[in-house]
Amino acid sequence: MLLQTERLLLRRFRADDAPALAAYRSDPDVARYQSWDAPFPRSAAVAFVEGLAGSDPGAEGWFQYAIERRDDGVLVGDVGVNRHDAGRQAEIGFTLAPASQGRGYGAEAVRRVVAHLLVTDGLHRVHASLDARNARSARLLERCGFRREGLELQSCWWKGEWTDDLRYAVLASEWSRSSEPA
Repeated sequence: MLLQTERLLLRRFRADDAPALAAYRSDPDVARYQSWDAPFPRSAAVAFVEGLAGSDPGAEGWFQYAIERRDDGVLVGDVGVNRHDAGRQAEIGFTLAPASQGRGYGAEAVRRVVAHLLVTDGLHRVHASLDARNARSARLLERCGFRREGLELQSCWWKGEWTDDLRYAVLASEWSRSSEPA
């Protein structure tokens, strides 16, 4: 376990996570705004998990936290963090299994990771970029204290179409204790 909340453990991925990872990433609604296509084969999930084995959550580049429910050990999603700018900033992304959406797990996990980045590790800024049609993720970021920074019209060629890119961020100076999990 790397981080925890009242209901969740944010930990490294394990080999036995591959089937659940493949299942939720194979859902077309989950994959719609993500960098992969559905179905997401189990072999791709195994390779993904194996590729994360040596990753360092404090180093520059991507690190993926597995989100596990504490009460039953079920993998409910993941939070990705891409540290950059000599460790002063990070990009964040998140994915939740369909059965776990709408229960507050995403916001709880994102708040905990952002608190760790801004408060514990002292980063200056955390940002996120998403397809402007992804209203649920935009609302989640706003609930977590992010502010909308802008909209880039038809800026990304994504899965066969031009899409608008919505930008969110939060500065360490804006992060309040009320944004952090209990």
